[in-house]
Amino acid sequence: MKNLDVVFIDVGDFCQTFSLAWKKYLISSGIKQRNKLSCLSR
Repeated sequence: MKNLDVVFIDVGDFCQTFSLAWKKYLISSGIKQRNKLSCLSR
């Protein structure tokens, strides 16, 4: 069960890092994208 916890932590860390990098990319490139929360992120 500990391995599953590690996988979820790694995925969560990746998502946070990717999200920040993606937002910086969109700002620097001038691409406009709607920032709508999904049902899962509430």
